[in-house]
Amino acid sequence: MVKTRLTAPFGSWKSPITSDLIVQGSVGLSQCTFDNEDIYWVELRPRESGRNVIVKWNPKGNRVDINPVSFNARTRVHEYGGGDYVVHNGTVYFSNFQDQRLYQTNGDSLPEPITAEAEVRYADGCIDASRNRLICIREDHRGTGEAVNTIVAVPFDGSSDTGELLIQGNDFYSSPKLSPDGTHLAWLTWNHPNMPWDGCELWVGEVSADGAVENLNGRLLAFCTFHQTEMAGGTCSASARRVRLKVFAL
Repeated sequence: MVKTRLTAPFGSWKSPITSDLIVQGSVGLSQCTFDNEDIYWVELRPRESGRNVIVKWNPKGNRVDINPVSFNARTRVHEYGGGDYVVHNGTVYFSNFQDQRLYQTNGDSLPEPITAEAEVRYADGCIDASRNRLICIREDHRGTGEAVNTIVAVPFDGSSDTGELLIQGNDFYSSPKLSPDGTHLAWLTWNHPNMPWDGCELWVGEVSADGAVENLNGRLLAFCTFHQTEMAGGTCSASARRVRLKVFAL
């Protein structure tokens, strides 16, 4: 069968090589972490409509998908997401893209929610094992203005609808990390009009026995700011940017 050759204006012809054809066989890999002897990571799968799948690999070479096909492990905190899941002793806690609730699963059964249905998003979780909870960023969209970012604690048993407030007051938060003994919590924060790469602060607060952060303002450990040097003609090149980092004594 002879195909008819079509003539089209320059730049308007339809190529048989589409963007879907290019990416359908490439799987994105990110957020690799360890849990005892197992390795976990996230796969972005174009063939599954761009779904994020948490994958576990054990020393025997077995590879298992943790979240089933009806779940997409992806958060929308800060819009660009990141910090979609955390794992502890075989249990995975993750944000589901469709409803932005936090779920827990060990991969053998359907994930169970540990937060309520609400216009709230979660990300950047870390485990507080001694208090049976997850510490994470909460982005609250229930108000009429701009979303409110805080750091909250979410009990594993789902007993708190949207988490218990730990840190508040700034425009953005990220990367909460608990000390090995569970007595201190560190986090990053920044405010408008800065992006995190323009001006970011590292803080630490003391965590009491009942899990509250005793000093909500914490202690400022370090801050980083970017400064631009004006060049001839009023322009600034990337090489002309300077980073200023100040570190305070503990």
